Formats: sequence, C-alpha cells, structure tokens
Amino acid sequence: MSKIEIRYVDVVQYLKPLREGGSLPAIVEANDGFLYVIKFKGAGQGKKALIAELIGGLLAKEIGLNVPELVFMHLDDSFSRTEPDEEIQDLLKFSVGLNLGMHYLSGSITYDPLVSIADSMSASKVVLLDSMINNIDRTARNTNLLNWNQELWLIDHGASLYFHHNWKNWESHLDRTFPKISEHVLLSRADSIFEAAEEIKQLIGEEKIIEIVDLIPEDWLDEESNIFSVEDMRKAYVKFLCTKLGMIDALAKEANDAK
Repeated sequence: MSKIEIRYVDVVQYLKPLREGGSLPAIVEANDGFLYVIKFKGAGQGKKALIAELIGGLLAKEIGLNVPELVFMHLDDSFSRTEPDEEIQDLLKFSVGLNLGMHYLSGSITYDPLVSIADSMSASKVVLLDSMINNIDRTARNTNLLNWNQELWLIDHGASLYFHHNWKNWESHLDRTFPKISEHVLLSRADSIFEAAEEIKQLIGEEKIIEIVDLIPEDWLDEESNIFSVEDMRKAYVKFLCTKLGMIDALAKEANDAK
C-alpha cells in the first residue's frame, strides 16, 4: 500500500479571484511553475473547510476517483500589501502561512447532469463517498464536478464533515445515515452502488484513514475556540470516518432506496 504524500509549494503570483465561490478562492501560480486554485484558511468558512477539503479529496483519490492534485501552499504577507481590493487584501492578510491548493484543470467544463460524462461505477463511488463524509454540496444546483479530458473529476469538499463545526455534540452524528443523498446530482447514474460499496471496503480501512487524518496540519486544528486538544480532534475524525466506513452497507441501501 503506497504512502500518501502531499507536496509543499510557495505562492509566487496571485492571478485571479474566483468570485463564484463564497470563500473567494483564487487562481495562483506556485514556485513549481503550475497554476492552482487556492482555498484560503482566512476565508469565512475558515480552516475547517480546508480540513474537509483535504480529507474528502484524499479519500476520493484512494477509492479510485479523479481529484486534482492537492498541495499545501505557503502564502507570505507580501501579497496583502500589494492587493488593491480591500476584501481580498483582508483575506490574504488572514491567510498568511499554510493554505490548500488544488491543481488548476485548464479547459475543464462544469458538470452538466443532462449531457456530461459519468460512468455508473464512478457515480456510485461519489454517492457513497459523499454519504460517508456528509457532503451536502453536490446537487444539481452546485455540482462541484468537472469534466476534463473526457473524465469525471471531483472538486470542493469544503462543506463536508459538518459535525466539526460543533465539537460539543460531534458524537451525535456518528450513528446517523445521510438522507440528503436523495438530492445528489449523480444518484440517477449510480447503478452500481452495492458493487461500489464492496470495492471501497477493499480500498480503504482504518490504517489509511489514520494516515489521511495525520496529514492535517496542526495549525489548522489549533484554534482557541476548540474544546478538544489537537490529538483528541484527530482521534475524533478517525472515529467518525471509521464509523461511516463500517456503515457503508446501510449507506448504500439508503442511497439505492432513494433512487
């Protein structure tokens, strides 16, 4: 089983804000010469959106789905000093340090449920992944899917894992299924749900989940408002994800019934 590795890069040029996203992500160039969509830790959704993005993206990749390469992006304070837009200036100022980047897929097309490409197994895996991580943001209104090079690609998992927005009651989410899966944009194409569930069980387990959670930068977990230690939060993410993996047959049945 190969070890997950995430590269570190430095932002060298801020190119363009993506204003269709509420958290004002942007296209930037890094010191490796590539373009990335950067998600800022200083945005309204904060570091928790980056944690959800990291976990969701890495799990998707481990179960065989296409996800643009994720990288840790270091942003220095020079960008906020030269940005004329006050809103973006503040965002950059509060995001100095480590942020999350996603390789920019130039020429990609937003997924259209009427005409875009999505094979049954991929659609089924996406449905089950989103059930596991409680992703409420993959509907026809906002698909967070792309078609690129005639393939389906997943982006933006920041609205997942919403249990971590209220640590006092996080354990109440453990035994819940995910009824909102009935609104999933790919549900109508997910004709291999039970086969996908069996494949996911073979591809990830507790060891892989621990490896993914251990990659969360400590800075993203260390907030004054948190009632748990960094280590306790890591354990909570692992317990939540392992519990959902253990419920995957029930999640598959729920999704299949919703069809």
